Amino acid sequence: MNHEQAAAQLEALGNPTRLKIYRILVRAGAEGISVGRVQEKLGIPASTLSHHCKRLCDTGLVTQERQATTLICRASYPSMQALIGYLADECCLDGTCPPVARETAS
Repeated sequence: MNHEQAAAQLEALGNPTRLKIYRILVRAGAEGISVGRVQEKLGIPASTLSHHCKRLCDTGLVTQERQATTLICRASYPSMQALIGYLADECCLDGTCPPVARETAS
């Protein structure tokens, strides 16, 4: 993944509505979820949802597939993994990683 692609994907996810949509799609798994169901979950107008889905598709984070009259949206897991990898690949390369915070049992 190159710097420009990572920046575009992070910018797309920087919008609160798009981040909510993306999280819904990630939770839906490989089978995806219909645009209508996403709209029900978020309670936003169809035109607004369409705008945000297009942005997520344009950056490669989401794919869409028409099944008869239903539009199914899916998170692109390879793109998600590539973005996560891009962010983590060079972790602490020039220094020491901070200690991992551990939760204590109450």
